[in-house]
Amino acid sequence: MNALAVTTAPAQQRGGRLAAVAETVSDAVTMTARSVRLATRDLDSMITAVVLPVMILAMFTLVFGGAIDVGVDYVTYATPGIILLCAGFGAANTALAVEQDMSRGMVDRLRSLPMRSWTVLLGHVGASLLKNLVTTVIVFGFAVLFGFRPTADLAGWFGAVGLILLFVGAIAWTAAFVGVVARSADAAGAFSFVAMFLPYISSAFVPVETMPGWLQGFAQHQPTTPIIETVRGLLVPGTPGAVSGYELGTTALQAVAWCLGIAVVFAALAARGYRRRGR
Repeated sequence: MNALAVTTAPAQQRGGRLAAVAETVSDAVTMTARSVRLATRDLDSMITAVVLPVMILAMFTLVFGGAIDVGVDYVTYATPGIILLCAGFGAANTALAVEQDMSRGMVDRLRSLPMRSWTVLLGHVGASLLKNLVTTVIVFGFAVLFGFRPTADLAGWFGAVGLILLFVGAIAWTAAFVGVVARSADAAGAFSFVAMFLPYISSAFVPVETMPGWLQGFAQHQPTTPIIETVRGLLVPGTPGAVSGYELGTTALQAVAWCLGIAVVFAALAARGYRRRGR
């Protein structure tokens, strides 16, 4: 009898853990689908999230590109940075959506349901990944139309897409934290200025060496520079501004470390802020 009890208890514990994981995944999928549905109803935000990056791409490559000499067609140099800008536009919508759920009582209603209410944050992050992926594909299509010609092999494509998704995830968790702690829609929306500002002070549009000396240190060691240079090195290896070989490996490790570090820190802060606001 005792042996049977000892044998059954771990099995029940394993079954309970598996059931809990399955329920969490199911709740997260449900919340992601909900966030996607809400986003599709906000056509203005969806159009803006697509049109603005395309307009920036057209402005830099068709208007300014001819006057900027970086040793390669400017569309080839600038496209990876503009792709990362898409995440900044999407992050503003994520922060705003989370803030609306927190301030309009939706979270309180979710807490009354037989589900893990905190998965609403997972839902917003998952929806942000899907929306930014669609936007990135559209912007990439216009970049090809404007003359961008990636030469990456299959491994390079997988690496570039994976890193872009990591970056979007990091920005999405940062936006979720902002949405949790923000007390107004204006405060949540202001996050977009920070998210979109960083790529401009990086190697996204001009080499860091062309900046004033006092600015080069920040531009070289902020998160978006190694991410952009890694994506550029994976998609268009061998071109000016693209790292390669051992340097690419080192830069890629820095980029992944930045993305994972930002995602972990702000996911923890978002979860903590969510619990505090629920008290």
